[in-house]
Amino acid sequence: MSETTGASYAAAGVDIEAGDRAVELMKEWVKKTQRPEVLGGLGGFAGLFDASALKRYERPLLASATDGVGTKVDIARRLGVYDTIGHDLVAMVMDDIVVCGAEPLFMTDYICVGKVHPERVAAIVKGIAEGCVLAGCALVGGETAEHPGLLGEDDFDVAGAGTGVVEADRLLGPDRIRTGDAVIAMAASGLHSNGYSLVRHVLLNEAGLALDARIDELGRTLGEELLEPTKIYSLDCLALTRTTEVHAFSHVTGGGLAANLARVIPDTLHAIVDRSTWTPAPIFDLVGKTGQVERLELEKTLNMGVGMIAIVPEESADVALATLADRGVDAWVAGEITDRGDHESGAALVGDYAS
Repeated sequence: MSETTGASYAAAGVDIEAGDRAVELMKEWVKKTQRPEVLGGLGGFAGLFDASALKRYERPLLASATDGVGTKVDIARRLGVYDTIGHDLVAMVMDDIVVCGAEPLFMTDYICVGKVHPERVAAIVKGIAEGCVLAGCALVGGETAEHPGLLGEDDFDVAGAGTGVVEADRLLGPDRIRTGDAVIAMAASGLHSNGYSLVRHVLLNEAGLALDARIDELGRTLGEELLEPTKIYSLDCLALTRTTEVHAFSHVTGGGLAANLARVIPDTLHAIVDRSTWTPAPIFDLVGKTGQVERLELEKTLNMGVGMIAIVPEESADVALATLADRGVDAWVAGEITDRGDHESGAALVGDYAS
């Protein structure tokens, strides 16, 4: 009688041993993110964070956020570069958390792949860990899921969730904003992690540009430009709250500068941002001209060169700019807060970009 072999997890496309190998490779990177409050190591069912550290707060408020990096992962996949996309993930999560003035505490990640290639997964986690160090938070756990049949062997996606803490009486937001406040813009490192569906459609699908093509106006290849990691502002924003009075922050992500700024403006006030105070990086002009994309469409899709906004009292603007300059952050006064008047929305861009 011939011996028969039944179905197995491996035959279905899931390689448990490869997953274990990926965990071993990522351990050294996760260890670099540890804070004193983290208990245990990688491999448990849950990450542990010692909440007794919050006893120093009078009334601690926990802030949480979750996000991914959208179709930017397609650029990473095409180029075979996996160690920067994690920076984007941390930025998208932790820079949302810091908007309310919260200190980032810890983060977890979720990596979904068509097939586990241990070195690739470890490279993604390396980027996440490096991002966590830049944000001042710990990477306390995560999950790598293999989805054969749903994703191609080289396909992947990443998502993450984070937690931070802020003292209740130091919570930032609309209630603090006043007429006359200064709107301070912090420069973006590039496209960050939003609008890539438009960017890919215009530059790759319609114009047929190659990712390895050097673009003179960019000063590097298109792929290098599109994979530029998202700037992580968390510690810079916290430094501002320690050195001067801050009323609010706004993280410029999907929806563009005006729409995200409007989210933190009270109903009675209006934020005016003057385009003439900065020149968007060449990548924005490249997308606009190549795809004949109207300016308003670009502005509601891309950050146009501003990744984070701080709203401070007018008299605090100089200290805020000096603090950011000391930390290597390019920043400038881009506008002011006025009464709402007849304005329909909470924020608007005016004027033309500097050439």
